[in-house]
Parts: sequence; C-alpha cells; structure tokens
Amino acid sequence: MTITTLKPETAAQATEAVRWALSAGEPLEILGSGSRRGLGRPVRAGYALDLSGLLGIIAYEPEELVLTALAGTPMATILPMLAERAQHLAFEPPDGGTLGGLMASGLAGPRRISAGSARDHALGIAGVSGRGEHYKGGGKVVKNVTGYDLPKLMAGSFGTLTALTEITVKVLPAPEDTATLLLAGLEDADAVAALDRALRSPYDVSGAAHLPAGIAARSGVAAVARAGGAATLVRVEGFGPSVAARVALLREELRADSVLGRDESLALWREVRDAAWFGGLGGGADTTRHLWKLSVPPASGPATLAAIRRSLDVEAFYDWGGGLIWLTAPPDSTSAIRAAVGAQGHATLMRAPESVRAATEVFQPLPEPLMALTRRVKASFDPQGILNPGRMHAGV
Repeated sequence: MTITTLKPETAAQATEAVRWALSAGEPLEILGSGSRRGLGRPVRAGYALDLSGLLGIIAYEPEELVLTALAGTPMATILPMLAERAQHLAFEPPDGGTLGGLMASGLAGPRRISAGSARDHALGIAGVSGRGEHYKGGGKVVKNVTGYDLPKLMAGSFGTLTALTEITVKVLPAPEDTATLLLAGLEDADAVAALDRALRSPYDVSGAAHLPAGIAARSGVAAVARAGGAATLVRVEGFGPSVAARVALLREELRADSVLGRDESLALWREVRDAAWFGGLGGGADTTRHLWKLSVPPASGPATLAAIRRSLDVEAFYDWGGGLIWLTAPPDSTSAIRAAVGAQGHATLMRAPESVRAATEVFQPLPEPLMALTRRVKASFDPQGILNPGRMHAGV
C-alpha cells in the first residue's frame, strides 16, 4: 500500500490534517519517529500523520520538577538536558523515539517496581481528537491530582484516541549512586524468592531481575558473564553513603556473591531495560523468533515459565521481581503462551513480522465487558475510527 505522509509543524496544522481526514473519511496512521511502529497491530491506512515535526521544549522548570515539550521532541534531546540538571524520567523508559511516542506506548523499565509507569508521571497533554478538536487535559503542577485522568488515559493508548501535540511530565532527581548485588547460580524459584525478600526489605530496592545462565553468559558486563551460571540482580540507588550502607546490610541478608559498582550497574540495567539479549524492541532483530512480554504475579513467574517450556522451546529472563517475563518463542506459540498465563496476567507480543501481528491479537484479549468499555472510550474520542484504527484491537 502506498502511504502519503502529512507532516505538520504546529498544533494548528495537525488539527487541520485530522479535520481533513475526518471530512474525507480517510484513516490516519499516527507516527512520531517510527521507532515504536513495530509495537501493536499494523495500521491499514493510506495516510500517515507524522508528528515528528512538532519540535521543541516549551518549558523546563527544574525546581518544580516539571517539563513540557512538543510531542515530536526526540528523547535524545530531552534526556541529556535532564541529566545536566541531575534529573531524569524515573520510570526508566527505553532510549530513542519521541516524547509523544514514549507516552503513547506507555513503556517503562526496571524501575517501574519503585517509581511507577509512564502514566504515573504524565501531568498534562494537548492533542487532536478524532473529532478534529484540539484540546488540553491535566496541568503543569505535580500535585494537580484533578488533572491526571486524561493524561493517564493517553499513556499506553498507542495513538488510538488522540494525536498528541504537547506533553507535560514529572521529572525527578537522578540517583547520585547505584550499585547491584549479584547472587550467582540460583534456580528460578529460589531467585524469585530472593528478589521478593529484597523487595520486602526496608532498603528501597529499585531493580530486581533474574537472568538464567544462558542469558547471563551473554551480558556485556564481565562480572555477570563470568558468574558461571544464573545471575540474580538487586539494584540499590540514592545518595552515596546511603547506597553503601543499604548494600552492606542487603549483602549480608541475601548472602550475595558480589556487588557491582556504578558503571557496571548502569550498563547492566540498560541491558535488562531493553531486553538487549533478544535484540531489543526495535527493528533489525531476528524475526524467526517472536518476542513476548508476560506480566504475572511475581510468585507465579517460575511456574508460568515452566508451563510454557513443557511445550515450547523458549529463552527467557525475569524483571520486576519475577512479575515481568521477557521471552523469545518460535512462531505459532500464541495459544500455548496465553494458556499458561491464563487469567492471572497478560501476554503481549512485542516483536513479530507484520503479517503475524496483523493476524493475531497482539495485546491480551479483553473480556467482553472490558472490550465493550474500550469501544465506548474509542467512540467518545474518535467516533469515525480514523486514528490508528486496529492498532490495539481488531475492529477498534
């Protein structure tokens, strides 16, 4: 299909583009840099609305912990600017893309267990609904609780409700220091139990992951690759003296084998965040094996993975204390994976060829009451279904 790209440079131009599509009955694929284009089902549209031309920081108030930027602003511009003021986006998003794409996909990294998800840091938005109306929701004050609902709704909506033009996010002080305790050689169930003890401790753990032996051996961090087996990882962050004190207490409590310093920790948790051992979330990775993200109760993680392994050849590792399982599986694995997850969690197909994503439910199928609610929300923002139709669920 030949796609014509519309690339506005202002919110007014974006509004006009949506109004034209609405009058012409033409669906639009909503894009930023395109780095998240492989997430979700492919959009069948003859026109793309490319919002990467909406560039610029509107306001950055470090003392107020607030940043407002146009939706097409690259994360490669935002993150270094925050780092200069020793601040960051605490939910640890993956690198690349734009601020709008980040919020629309709602992705969060290992620190989600302590800092929350992207929607927890969204303060305000502006955008164009499928009705052709430019509107604003939320505000620019961290404590503005009354303004949270619309920004939270947009986070993780994958452009199906609104073409975002402006976003306000909460920023936080970046940790001064970070260290990672490494426990070597644990089986999955024992590792998840150790992570649970760490997370229940008073030591403010901000990362809890387990790498089976085959994954650990491929780490770019030498101490992990040379551990000689599985690696169970517990991260502690904060002020230097506080990190040292908490690590000492946790090391004794968990009987950790070693402690990784700041540089090794930063490199290691980037690998965990990006599922680097599986080629990451972007294009160019091996598509003969599909990448899945499973969310389950942490205590159920090892049993869920064991059930999947009874019928499938998979490779996997755990994050979020065992509650998040990244795995690669051969094609035609959807039924077995979703059966193992059952009603206790959800399974999302994060990377597969376009033909596969077009023919299956990429996101966890919803029970009919939730599916009906999803349709009503979509209809309220986009009654003619012109914004990223079918991106999350077929026919929606």
